Amino acid sequence: MSEGPNIVRVAALIGGNARAEVLTALMSGRALTATELADIAGVTKQTLSFHLGKLLDAELLKVDRQGRHRYFRLAGSKVAYLLESLMGLSVRNDEPPRLTSPREPALRKARVCYDHLAGELGVQVYEGLLQIGVLQQHQGGLGMTAQGRVWFHQLDIDTDRVATAKRSFCRACLDWSERRHHLAGALGAALLVRIQELGWAKREKGSRAIVFSDRGELALQALLVPQCASIEAIR
Repeated sequence: MSEGPNIVRVAALIGGNARAEVLTALMSGRALTATELADIAGVTKQTLSFHLGKLLDAELLKVDRQGRHRYFRLAGSKVAYLLESLMGLSVRNDEPPRLTSPREPALRKARVCYDHLAGELGVQVYEGLLQIGVLQQHQGGLGMTAQGRVWFHQLDIDTDRVATAKRSFCRACLDWSERRHHLAGALGAALLVRIQELGWAKREKGSRAIVFSDRGELALQALLVPQCASIEAIR
């Protein structure tokens, strides 16, 4: 018998086609009804009910009840991190990228990974923040520097308040399409919210894709340049 927790049950649940479709759909960070998820998974409501029960029992999903309606969502950021990592492993390094839908180029450019920015732009942001000294890697993982506190403050992001969230403050998340890392955790979530508040980007309806305006993309990239002193100069 192997030592430590047995991963067979969770792996089997994630590996089922219908359940995998449900979990992937909920990577958007939004809660969806059973009817919506059944349509996405291509199964009947009765069949989906069975799958949802299994996922709830395994604590991979949570359900919110509002009157007669039930809304399903991922149980938390740890589940989202697991799914994103599996997506990265499922892309073989020796094969060229395959486009599986008309929306995939947009998803590869920028998308929501549960509640933070992923894709090409997400990776650029993460690597840029390391390069300009906003973030730093240390033995314990990823951390924000004193300079980083100033950087986020100029974006009107209160890092002290963000740090009170009952979750990881900041961490690297393996990006399935870029096969490098993007910024996750409460800090990554706060940054994506602020990007949308500033009007630099918006969610594409019915998709995980995040669409940046030309101005928004330039503004974000400008903040990753060391000599960019203030957000006021690029608003």
